[in-house]
Amino acid sequence: MKKVLFVCSQNKLRSPTAEQVFSTWPGVEATSAGTNHDAEEPLTGELVQWADLIFVMERTHRNKLSKRFKRHIKGRVICLNIPDDYAFMDPALVTLLKARVAPHLP
Repeated sequence: MKKVLFVCSQNKLRSPTAEQVFSTWPGVEATSAGTNHDAEEPLTGELVQWADLIFVMERTHRNKLSKRFKRHIKGRVICLNIPDDYAFMDPALVTLLKARVAPHLP
């Protein structure tokens, strides 16, 4: 099983959508978190260390991840360049996530 972590700011829209979409993907164990301290599920060093692969939605998330959790990162970090323009489970967001994430999964 590949452990995949999806990261956005608040963990309310983009990363929870990604978690839901890929939680049933074969060979993938997915979870999500947010970089902000008041996120629904705040990002922790333990989550970062758990992940084999981390997908961030924007460069700012990658920067925060590297700044706060550099020593915990053991896998690849991939920036999806998906702006905060979508609602939870927005069909356009689901399509975009599948197109950008699937090539990196088993």
